[in-house]
Amino acid sequence: MNVTHLASKGTVLGTVVLSLLAVPSYATPTAPLPKPDLIGLQSHLVTALKQGAPGAIALLDDRGRVEGAAMGVADRRNRRTISTADRFRIGSVTKTFTTVVLLQLADEGKLRLDAPVDRYLPGLLPDRTITVREILGHRSGLYDYTNTMFAKTVPGFQDVRSKVFTYRELVKRSLSHPRTSAPGTFSYSNTNFVVAGMLIEKLTGHSVRTEYENRIFKPLKLRDTFYVHPGTQLPGRHARGYLAPDQKDAPLVDATEQTMSWAQTAGAIISSTRDLNTFLSALLGGRLTSPAQLRQMERMVPVSSTQGYGLGLGRRDLSCGVSVYGHTGVVQGYYTYAFATKDGRRSFAAVATTSNNIAVLNTMQGTMESAFCGKQTKVRRAAPPVERYEDIAPGIARN
Repeated sequence: MNVTHLASKGTVLGTVVLSLLAVPSYATPTAPLPKPDLIGLQSHLVTALKQGAPGAIALLDDRGRVEGAAMGVADRRNRRTISTADRFRIGSVTKTFTTVVLLQLADEGKLRLDAPVDRYLPGLLPDRTITVREILGHRSGLYDYTNTMFAKTVPGFQDVRSKVFTYRELVKRSLSHPRTSAPGTFSYSNTNFVVAGMLIEKLTGHSVRTEYENRIFKPLKLRDTFYVHPGTQLPGRHARGYLAPDQKDAPLVDATEQTMSWAQTAGAIISSTRDLNTFLSALLGGRLTSPAQLRQMERMVPVSSTQGYGLGLGRRDLSCGVSVYGHTGVVQGYYTYAFATKDGRRSFAAVATTSNNIAVLNTMQGTMESAFCGKQTKVRRAAPPVERYEDIAPGIARN
């Protein structure tokens, strides 16, 4: 292993480590990608720390060549330096794992994407025509209960951090509000993936933890990846997450320990940048579902001029013309980006250990430009869109 330390002169924000691991490469890609801009990647992490993130991590796997950076601290109390090996809460990247389990069940003939949810969970939803496909594609119109749960960031979190909810209790919170749209129209809602969790347990007779482990974690040897609910601890070495309050200049809140019961199959998985890269490479490389089911995941509907969403999988069109596939994740104390090229040959995961800080969210989005577009000397096609919404409560604009 070759290890190179990169740090700007006078930098005291943290440490950066870039490591190159010699492992067998994939087949030569049909279209070469720009060389990653590692200095630009470092700069984005430095900026995230200046904007309020205690720590930030990024890891790139380019056909087996692994390059990573970690800056800042994993724990504000003991000042331990953060590492690319640290685990963290991945938030809504969980939705991609959940979708894979259901598509494997579809491969096994236990589920039909275009069948109504009511076929498998009779009476759960008042509209019995909503399909499994609409649930997995955020096209059910079901209200996102997190919009009211976290309308006030810290009080909302403190109210639920130690509570344990059933799936039905969360769905009931959604159904107490009108639909946000007619079925078939994209409208991001965590409620959809609570329903998805119910589908997994109904169709398999097992807990979602068992299904995640047997179908994804163990086959891919994801040693840093866990579904912990309703336990509050992150196992092993991990980075603590810090929630920014709504009031300017108020102290950060350590949000690391919580039940995650308010999210469950919509956002409760714990992982690492290495495992997320392994997962996305395997998924997009066709190792987790049949080709037919992977195509279903990749059938995108437009979300914006530069984004699309399929089934538990998003697409980002970057400024250099490269499109990447994956998911963002927001949970109290953590912002995660996990994306890969469509063939899975280059995968990238990054996390900042704060949330409710849109400046940091947009800075971490910029890490993908460095990872996939490299250092560009020409004028870019367009600037990345500014993100003002978090998938933890997508109906609420944050400052």
